[in-house]
Amino acid sequence: MRIGRQRERLERHTVTEAFAGSRAAFYTTPPHVCSYLPPRKAATLFADPALPKDRGLYSLLSEQGFRRSGAHLYRPSCPGCQACIPVRIPVQEFRPRRNQRRTWDGNRDLQVVPGRAGFRAEYFDLYRRYLRARHPDGGMDDPSPEGFMDFLTAPWAETLFYEFRLGDRLLAIAVVDRLEHALSAVYTFYDPAFRERSLGRYAILHEIQEARAHGLAWLYLGYWIAGCRKMRYKNEYQPLEYYVDGRWERARTVSAGR
Repeated sequence: MRIGRQRERLERHTVTEAFAGSRAAFYTTPPHVCSYLPPRKAATLFADPALPKDRGLYSLLSEQGFRRSGAHLYRPSCPGCQACIPVRIPVQEFRPRRNQRRTWDGNRDLQVVPGRAGFRAEYFDLYRRYLRARHPDGGMDDPSPEGFMDFLTAPWAETLFYEFRLGDRLLAIAVVDRLEHALSAVYTFYDPAFRERSLGRYAILHEIQEARAHGLAWLYLGYWIAGCRKMRYKNEYQPLEYYVDGRWERARTVSAGR
């Protein structure tokens, strides 16, 4: 995606203020059709790809609504629309609902092992089967090994691949980044044959537990979009904090897309 040279100031902070002596530019893409709420137009704000990145910068930008995709840090910057709302779970206060407890109990037979982020044929096979089942004919269902790595990893990010196994069988991978005071749930993919296990939900519950165990404050979940069925599920984790108008706040009447 081509990045236009339109600079945008961040709310409340700038990278220059946080990192003395550095200058950071932010660029927006040209408008394109929104993949979540068509036919709306979307635009994306990127941190300068040439900017040196590390956990400190990533953490700062995550606090201001940015996400990682591959080596890029981005957030939506759509004219006339604020439907994509960054959300995070304050993990120390989280209490599971009944359906979440059922999912947790129903997966107690799984072994969860953190592993170093990297390419394995077993991972890629699972990823390909997941995309073919979840995104048929959507342009994502025929990935390459290079695309797998480019999407899920970055040389500067502290990323783990959590393996979820039933015996020797790999059922799911949760891709998770470590930030200074939080974990960030980057992506989860799982075996479509085990849909009844709600492995996506179980992965989030496990990530909450991991963040707690490491004394971290939050689990970042990405963007909640009230008008998009695929993104509404994030609202089931409570309490949830929403990044609105430059600050994080608890559940309130959040616009579905101003």
